[in-house]
Amino acid sequence: MRWSQGVWSEKRLIQAVNESDQFFALPFGPSGTAPKEDVREFELYFERLEQAGLGKLKRPDLLIFAKDDENAVKAAVEKLGGVSELPFIPDKNEQLRHIVSHAALAVECENSLWKAGQMPNYGVALTPQKRLGGKPGLKKSAVLPTVIIKEEDRVPLQRWQDQWSKPIHIWHVFYDLAFGIAFDEVERVIANGLIEPTKQVFQAPGGATTQKIIYKVYYNYAYRLGDSSEEPQLVADCITDKNGHILPYVRFEGGKLKLSADAFKVLSEFTRK
Repeated sequence: MRWSQGVWSEKRLIQAVNESDQFFALPFGPSGTAPKEDVREFELYFERLEQAGLGKLKRPDLLIFAKDDENAVKAAVEKLGGVSELPFIPDKNEQLRHIVSHAALAVECENSLWKAGQMPNYGVALTPQKRLGGKPGLKKSAVLPTVIIKEEDRVPLQRWQDQWSKPIHIWHVFYDLAFGIAFDEVERVIANGLIEPTKQVFQAPGGATTQKIIYKVYYNYAYRLGDSSEEPQLVADCITDKNGHILPYVRFEGGKLKLSADAFKVLSEFTRK
């Protein structure tokens, strides 16, 4: 289930950032702050967002801060009722604005059930492609790590970045590796015709599926975010939808990610600013 995968990847990213002595990560967007263990609680959380008129609210999943700001930021979060309440707080709230003002970087999280290092076209150089007008790329059937962004998220993320003047990066977690890329760089490669749109089917916790347009940005355009220092375990689980239909799936549990030197370089650049 993509819901379970997303929760797992966000937890790994938060753990990786928080284990450093220079930075700390805070869940921020609805998917990052929603209940983590119970699917029904997860659904009720988003129903509450809908009832509050905030169901279409789009905020990045994580905020990254310099470690020196941790106490001030956590104190402001507690005044608002904790991280789970952040998506229900309007942008004009003074405490929320105080929290975001301290952020060095905002992160949108994605994940894939692949071992990136074993994908057939990992390590293959980009070459001129006829379908791309001679621009560098790989054949359509190539299997390699990519950083994904949904078409429906592009405008809301751009709007948030412009509103808060905070850079957004996309962090994509695989079983063994993770990659990151600036949202502005994603927009550049799309605008320059280096990455084409594709259709993908997504499955919700209740079992419903939807087809969405996404962009799969080659990892070649991204930076190495981190490597697994401890592999996760695969655990069999299931959920039961409102009609009593049992939906079995496999979820990840545990595992650790270690930030790369490239990741520290990126984070350090923004915390200095």
